[in-house]
This record gives sequence, structure tokens and C-alpha cells, in this order.
Amino acid sequence: QVQVVESGGGLVQAGGSLRLSCEASGPTSTKYAMGWFRQSPADEREFVAAISWNGEESYYGDPVKGRFTISRENGKNTVYLQMYSLKPEDTAVYYCGVALYGPPILVNFNSYDYWGQGTQVTVSS
Repeated sequence: QVQVVESGGGLVQAGGSLRLSCEASGPTSTKYAMGWFRQSPADEREFVAAISWNGEESYYGDPVKGRFTISRENGKNTVYLQMYSLKPEDTAVYYCGVALYGPPILVNFNSYDYWGQGTQVTVSS
């Protein structure tokens, strides 16, 4: 069983920045592919960013390219999502996912095995 905990959400003005954190428990010898998704009340869960188990590969959804950066702490199952130039349309609950199997980068939420409870990000105009 893997537990996933996100933190770092909050309220920020448009143009501001936030950093989200995600920590996954489990055997420290096992490194997982991890990703961020977001969901607003009217929308389906949307892919934001993903990072490979070793941190060497990353991939971003089109709406956040050039503004968000995903990274992971070396040798750990802790990932970060640094968000810059935030827009009101970035407002959503952000979820961190952990994948036990599969390719290094996963963009489909069905590919993830464990999720955190989510952290709210609200961007005011």
C-alpha cells in the first residue's frame, strides 16, 4: 500500500506562483513514476505534468508548458510542481498520482495506481 500526500495549495493572485509538494510512502528502494493532474468542478481530471521514476524525463500538458516545472527529490518519491505566471483558469484541485508499473511517463490518469487527497489552488483575477 502506498500513501500519497499533497501540500502547498492556496490562494494566489494572477501572475503569482506556488509550489506544490507530493510525498509517496512505501519501500524506499522502489521509485515510482509520478504525475500531477487537476480537476475543476465543471471539468474532467486534466493531465498537468509527469516525471519518470529517476527524474530524467518529464512531460507537460499544453496549458502549463513554459509556466510549470515538475521535479523530484533525488532518490526519493517526493515530487514538486513549481507553478509560475498563474492564471485564473489554473484554479482547480490538484492531485498527485503514483504509478507502480508502466512506461516512464504516464499522461492518462487511469495509468496511476494511487492518488492523494488533492490540494486546492485558487488563482484570483
